[in-house]
Formats: sequence, C-alpha cells, structure tokens
Amino acid sequence: MTDNSPKIAAVIYNPIKVDLDALRSAVTAEAAGAGWGETLWFETSVEDVGQEVTRQALDQGVDLVIAAGGDGTVRAVAEAVRGSGTPVALLPSGTGNLLARNLKLTLDAMPDSVRSAFTGVDRKIDLGVVDIERDDRSRDRHVFVVMAGMGIDAKMIKNTDDDLKAKAGWAAYVNAIVKSLRDPDELHLRFRLDDGKAKRATVHTLILGNCGSLPANILLMPDAAVDDGLFDLMMMRPGGVLGWIRVWLKVAWTNGVVRRTKAGKALVGERENDRDLSYQTGTRLVARLSRPEEIELDGDGFGKAVAFNAWLEPGALTVRVPAES
Repeated sequence: MTDNSPKIAAVIYNPIKVDLDALRSAVTAEAAGAGWGETLWFETSVEDVGQEVTRQALDQGVDLVIAAGGDGTVRAVAEAVRGSGTPVALLPSGTGNLLARNLKLTLDAMPDSVRSAFTGVDRKIDLGVVDIERDDRSRDRHVFVVMAGMGIDAKMIKNTDDDLKAKAGWAAYVNAIVKSLRDPDELHLRFRLDDGKAKRATVHTLILGNCGSLPANILLMPDAAVDDGLFDLMMMRPGGVLGWIRVWLKVAWTNGVVRRTKAGKALVGERENDRDLSYQTGTRLVARLSRPEEIELDGDGFGKAVAFNAWLEPGALTVRVPAES
C-alpha cells in the first residue's frame, strides 16, 4: 500500500449480534465520506470468535479494525491486535458492552459509533494478559480488557443460560447469581502480588479489574481506570447473610451512587478494606489454586484453571473514541 492509497478499515462482526444490512450501509457511507477505501468484512463463528479473522485483516494491512459485537468479540479482537498498534473501534452490541461503558461511549446508537470510527481520535488504554495453567499442566494465553475473575462471578457465567441471555439481556444473570451463591465452595489459593510476599487466602470471589463499571449502575471497582497502568485486585469473602448485605451496600450504593460525585467521595472518605471486601492494586498477580476452578475473562467462561499468571501491559491497546471525548 502506497502513501497515496486510501486508508482501509476491516469490520469484524458477530452475525448474531448485528443488523448486517444496516451496518454495511452505515459503514459504506461513513467510509466514503471520510475518504477511506472499500471496507473489508470478516464474520466470526463458533469456531473463530474473532482472533483468526482479525489476524487475516491485519495481514492485509488494514488501518483500523472495527469490532461489531458483544464483549466476547471485543476481547477476541483485542487479543489479535495486541502488539500491532492498529486501532480498534467499538460498535457496542449485546448484553454487557463492558469496555464501551467504561470508556463512556454511546450505547445502542450504531450510526454514531460508525461515524466515530472514521472521524474519532485514538486513545491508548491498558490491556490485561493472563497465562492459564490447566489440570493437565498445559497453558494457554489470553487477554482481557475489562476483568478476569474466579469464584462466584465465574460460576455465575457458567450457570447463565445462553438462550435466556439472548432474550432477556442482563436480567438473565439473576437466576445464575442465585444458583452461584448457593455454592458453598470457596477458593483456596496461594498468591503473590508484584514483588510482595507469597500469601494464602480463602475467598468467595477474586477479580482482576482493568476497569470497574458494570450494567445496572454497579461500580465494582471505584478506583479502577483503563489507562492508569494498574489493575485492581478485589477479593470478596462475606461472612454470612449480613456480610452479603454489607458487600451489596458497598458495591451498589456507596460505590455505585455515592462515590460517583466529588461531594459523595468527600462524604464517605477513603475506601477501607475489611474482612468482607478488600482491594489492592498492582501490575502482576501469580496464583495457584488448591483445585481446578472456573475462570472468566470479560464475561465469558474459559474453563477451569489450577494456576494463572496475570499482568497488565500499559497502553497496549489503541481504541478509537469520539473526537469530542
């Protein structure tokens, strides 16, 4: 491609999540208006949720990758573009839209998102990477853009009915949450955060967050930011029913409502850890479990792990955002 050649975008789309005719029309119009060349189109599938088709697009020298789908499509695209420097634009679709929410992008406004893809500016954000060790000692590497988790959240995702999720959206998780909370098993792990001492812990849930906002106004990690070079480690072990109530009040009310304003932050003061819920920050976490446990990345289950090595790569993902942001 010569210096005088028009820029080329590639759309990586999940056919179940998008209205393809409407999307093609919008992309064609905005690309032409911005002076870009003909867009390349790649469809994801059950066998390839986005990584391989994204690599095919990169091999063709595209200048922009547009991820049109849910959180799984965004994560797969991010995994493939890691290290390439090629920017990614988000066309939010699906249940969570977690990265889009944390970037404060407009949801359910496909024409606006397409326009921003061709006229926006680039923003570098951090990318989480995790090596997962399986029970047979094999290892596989993946990325996460929002969070990685074990314990109740991973079990919740495993227990979520996919058909119900497609029809009812976020409400489909309610039944899964109830089933997961009935699970008496806890995580028993030995871990090391950065260069600290190795420690042991027993928790219901462990989450590594690159950012912390969830649907329903839930701010799971109030201090997490996508570009601060740190992940937030949350460990949860509520003591009985009252413990769960305290955790819910902290997450849904104190974090989700009060801490969203400067006055609210001043009112509640510094965040304090307790036996129910604790937070730490770092750049690397190495952990080994007492038995294989479910692990999730950005809301998708990734099977069971006996150990993992997770780290943050600052500014490793370039995201196209609206120019006015």
